[in-house]
Amino acid sequence: MNARGITQILNVSSLQKSFEWFEAFGWDKLWDWGDPPGFGAVGSGSCEIFLCEGAQGGRSPVDDDEMATSSPDPESAAGNRGVWMSLWVNDVDRVHAACVDASVQVLAPPEDMPWGVREMLVRHPDGHVFRVSRGIDYEEPRAAKGPPVPIRRVAVTARLESRLAAVLAELAARKGMTLGECLEETLLHSFEPYGGGVASPHSPDDFEWLAEAKERHGLDYETHASYRFTEE
Repeated sequence: MNARGITQILNVSSLQKSFEWFEAFGWDKLWDWGDPPGFGAVGSGSCEIFLCEGAQGGRSPVDDDEMATSSPDPESAAGNRGVWMSLWVNDVDRVHAACVDASVQVLAPPEDMPWGVREMLVRHPDGHVFRVSRGIDYEEPRAAKGPPVPIRRVAVTARLESRLAAVLAELAARKGMTLGECLEETLLHSFEPYGGGVASPHSPDDFEWLAEAKERHGLDYETHASYRFTEE
């Protein structure tokens, strides 16, 4: 098997209320289907979750009184026996603050765990739980390891989409690299399978900066859009 991706399907009691909950959690409604709609999707970054009203999968219904308080035992409480998902973010504490402001139920606040992850628990009204995490032993990917590697560089000709080129130039400057060095780093990381995809040369702080840079330069297409580029 060589899986290309996986999309979680959550059983929800109300599609519309789930769209509203995910919006408070910081996700976007992507689409809905049916008349009236009973199926839909939400997304954040490159992640997508399908929502199915009262059908596929299971959920853990609770009453309003239980929803009003955090569970004293989030891992075994009856109201948290929906689907559990690990969600990886740049800043767990920032997500926690946003959840508190939006009245999203937090089962457990951010905490550094002995397995090297800082994480918190957030509960969907139908008992689905997000384990929101970031590694606390993160090592900068461009740290030099081992002896020097003698190389010979050659000139290549490359033409890039203008907005992408602008982001690349700023990224290289941010990392203190030439454009060529930045491309070398990115290409080398693409050779390394990691977590169902490839390893990234960027730190969590880099990803936060990249999101701002993409918005600043109007880079509004997704990762695979290059297959659809039509040069003007």
